Amino acid sequence: MTPIHELLNRIRWDPVFARGDFKLGYFDRVAERIIVVPFRELDFPADESRVFRLMDADGRSRRVPFHRVREVYRDGRRIWQRGGEKRKAEGQKRGKTNLNGSRECSPHQIEIHVIRAI
Repeated sequence: MTPIHELLNRIRWDPVFARGDFKLGYFDRVAERIIVVPFRELDFPADESRVFRLMDADGRSRRVPFHRVREVYRDGRRIWQRGGEKRKAEGQKRGKTNLNGSRECSPHQIEIHVIRAI
């Protein structure tokens, strides 16, 4: 998988590759969800590597480190996704982990486990 800093640099500096409508999805820790923003609205400060800045809906400047980028879209198609996101999503479908580390299961999953135990 291409590291995110390499992909962002290619979008910024390769005029042939950069043709298209790029959007970037980053994880917002406060909203606890992925926020998708147009690439053209991002600013890459020269004095900070691996960070971009953007203006939020309230007009405040936000600093976002590259490690919070989760996905990149080109013309509406996802072209990059951080490794492990699919596994995390699949794990969330299977059930949540309690604080003690045990798994909560849906009723359907419990039924399957009981049938297997018999």
